[in-house]
Amino acid sequence: MTINEIQDEIIDEFSELDDWMDRYGYIIDLGNQLPPIDEKYKTPQHLIEGCQSRVWINAEKNPDGRIEFTADSDAIIVKGIISLLIKVLNNQTPEAILASDLYFIDKIGLSEHLSPTRSNGLLAMVRQMRAYALAYKDK
Repeated sequence: MTINEIQDEIIDEFSELDDWMDRYGYIIDLGNQLPPIDEKYKTPQHLIEGCQSRVWINAEKNPDGRIEFTADSDAIIVKGIISLLIKVLNNQTPEAILASDLYFIDKIGLSEHLSPTRSNGLLAMVRQMRAYALAYKDK
């Protein structure tokens, strides 16, 4: 699936949830389903700067040139948010990741329902995922 197809799927899933308590519950469920990151990546170089909570992201390029992300956070809502980002960007090419417009964040109302520090953290996570894509694009 393309990045936009996945985003549209997420928008549809969120449109079925009436209020933000249900949406937060769904985000928490997504975080609980996130496969654990290998402990060897819970290091300062994988820690995202700018996040209120601790977030680790790792990326590896698989043999067909697509990027596979793993991540974890010590905050359950943030873990759900990174799970959404991984759902959208995982197993995509570096070029697709760099060219993507992550419109689902606004369409599901996430950006308006996050505290300023969480919004900054979300931007930092996106920035780091794009930085990985840029690094792997040039390899």
